[in-house]
Amino acid sequence: MLLGNKLRSYFSSDRALHQAIRNVFGYYPGNISLFKLALRHKSASKKIIHGLKVNNERLEYLGDAILSAVVADYLFRLFPYKDEGFLTEMRSKIVSRVSLNKLAQKLGLTKLISIGGDHQQKGKSSGGDAFEAVVGAIYIDKGYDFTYKILVKRIIKIHFDIDQLVDTEISFKSSLLEWAQKEKHELSFPVLSEIGQRNDKLYVVAVEIDGEIKARAHDYTIKGAEKLAAEKAWNAIIDNSNKA
Repeated sequence: MLLGNKLRSYFSSDRALHQAIRNVFGYYPGNISLFKLALRHKSASKKIIHGLKVNNERLEYLGDAILSAVVADYLFRLFPYKDEGFLTEMRSKIVSRVSLNKLAQKLGLTKLISIGGDHQQKGKSSGGDAFEAVVGAIYIDKGYDFTYKILVKRIIKIHFDIDQLVDTEISFKSSLLEWAQKEKHELSFPVLSEIGQRNDKLYVVAVEIDGEIKARAHDYTIKGAEKLAAEKAWNAIIDNSNKA
């Protein structure tokens, strides 16, 4: 009787997850185990042979790359006359950790995440990671073309106002400055090197926090390099706080 109850509970939870994925992404997954793994936070890791921990971090890694490629592909087609800088900034607005955390909350994914122990970040910081992991699961389950269509049709076109995003200014440098002031850190943006001739010079700029380089980037203007380095540093700070 006890075994029967466990089996019913197991299959019932699988059916519920099937339906949840269908509600959000518009299709029933073929391999439900992928999606169960995608929603397993590292705090709820399962240990298998040789002490390897099984959680959603590998799928998150894959999904991060796939999501970035899909958004880049979509924006490239949508804005045929915009330069690389514009496309990069637009992609950042869509795939930033803050944006994905809000999206996961809106989609209801945060309610599906398996969290272990006394981890308290379920609602605020694990959603974006889980969303990327689910994207990785969809990619393995159905391939790139299917994933592209699903993300564009069910996510980007429904949950992102592209026209509004074009007019939205995101200053990662300002966010860093506010954070450093609040947390009492020393922050600077030193120019590490200048490469090339006067009319074709590339600037390499770093973000230093308390004298330690946290990120670096290059661009053909110091301002542009600062902007890119600040974005890298800010996203790293957000990721670290999410995984704390």
